[in-house]
Amino acid sequence: MAGLLSGLSRLGLGSLENMDLYEKPKKEDEKEKEKAAEAKAALPTFHEQDFLFNKSHNCPVCDKEFKVKTVKVGRVRLAGSDMDLRPKYEYMDTLKYDVIVCPRCGYAALSRYFKFLTTPQAKLIKEKISANFKPRDDDKKEIFTYEEALDRYKLALANAIVKMAKPSEKAYICLKTAWLLRGKGENLDKADPEYAKKKKKVDDEEKEFLKSALDGFLTARQSESFPMCGMDESTVDYLIAVTAAKFEQYDLATKMIGSVLTSNGANTRMKDRARMFRDQIMKQIKMKNAAGNEAKG
Repeated sequence: MAGLLSGLSRLGLGSLENMDLYEKPKKEDEKEKEKAAEAKAALPTFHEQDFLFNKSHNCPVCDKEFKVKTVKVGRVRLAGSDMDLRPKYEYMDTLKYDVIVCPRCGYAALSRYFKFLTTPQAKLIKEKISANFKPRDDDKKEIFTYEEALDRYKLALANAIVKMAKPSEKAYICLKTAWLLRGKGENLDKADPEYAKKKKKVDDEEKEFLKSALDGFLTARQSESFPMCGMDESTVDYLIAVTAAKFEQYDLATKMIGSVLTSNGANTRMKDRARMFRDQIMKQIKMKNAAGNEAKG
């Protein structure tokens, strides 16, 4: 039986021939979905490059002036943080832009350390980094992919090792690299047939960097003064505790979290975090002991 609108194709409106005469009543859940979609569509559309600008720097190694992608202060809004203080922002991962790389000589460092370089350190970088470095054109890119950002972090770590940086600086690079890898893992395409394989690889690499960060901060705590990487003693102790717990080093974790809770220098917010974390690891310890007893039984 022909539709009510059959024949409209002769008028160039064939796509309208099968329209429903009367709109079917929508179910409540369909109405809610439609409202949510409309609300989402009404939100302004942002792109990562909207939060970036090119900032000029002078390289302390080769004295070249160059520009690097930098996050606009005040433009991005903090959405929350992980237990180990990894910051999470709306619309973008700001961690991708915290390493400054000289495109000419290959000197790279976290933004907080880039300017601070001694003459002997610059000499070491020229000999061991610059001599073999292949020039890059990162300033021409609109944004950095996670892979590109990881390359920058690893180059910063290589520079830190070459210039014989303090353990705290190397540990901090490792920590932020681990955070970056976590972001990469969260942004993998779950529909990809290789998702499980790729996720495991990223997770394993994150753990490797976290373990190196833990070792570095433990060494730094014994040999350096505070503040360390811009953090006070309570913050570093908290980071050590949380990271140690990830590797089931519960004795170390409880010891360090205890230091935070009894510290006169720790602020209320940090102590609240520490209490929350202490309750969490106590549950983990109980579960581990229960599993061990069950296995023995």
